[in-house]
Amino acid sequence: MMKALLYGLGTAVPLVLGAAIGSRWQLPKAVLASLMAFGAGTMIAAVSTELFEPAFRQNATIAAIALLAGAGVYVVADHLIENKLGPRALGWALMLGAVLDGVPENTALGVTLTGGGGLVLLVAVAVGNVPEAISGAALMRDQHGVARHRALWLWTATGAVLVLVTMLGNALSDNLSETHIGAVQAFAGGATIAVLADSLMPEAYREGGWWVGMATAAGFLVAFILR
Repeated sequence: MMKALLYGLGTAVPLVLGAAIGSRWQLPKAVLASLMAFGAGTMIAAVSTELFEPAFRQNATIAAIALLAGAGVYVVADHLIENKLGPRALGWALMLGAVLDGVPENTALGVTLTGGGGLVLLVAVAVGNVPEAISGAALMRDQHGVARHRALWLWTATGAVLVLVTMLGNALSDNLSETHIGAVQAFAGGATIAVLADSLMPEAYREGGWWVGMATAAGFLVAFILR
């Protein structure tokens, strides 16, 4: 359980640090785009090696269904959020998005720890959380006039939820079959893929231009070496 707590904090602390930076300073777009692209690369490696591959080897049919279900849940929820909040509420949408993709990811992280894995997924989630929190906190400040301390508190609460989810996933993994664990991992993989396609990679390209492909490749390489 202590390992699950530490891994959960490993994903939550970057989220809070990113929110602290975003609520106080305005980073150059090129830097933020590079962080987003690097995080996307690490997530691609994590989905492939730590989430979907073990699930697929356990039960290919269930893994495929869970993957599509994870993507579908995120896409529908994200669409509803955008329709409800509108484009001017992008900062709030990013924070809610951190929960939508963070809950299945951190659940899978807690479950994966049972098999001795999790390092690649930890790096991927942690790196991906930084630009998401920076952008979200900055937009909450600029578009809605949210006080810095309030924005930081909200993102801290989000990080706390993710820590608890990681610990809960790890605790429940002892009572789950290998098939159920694989389903959780594949579901998280589907949600992560949807996040990459819907938000992270398009935003990185829009802010950074064609060269962010190199940052994405670098992120993938680093995460793959760590596996």
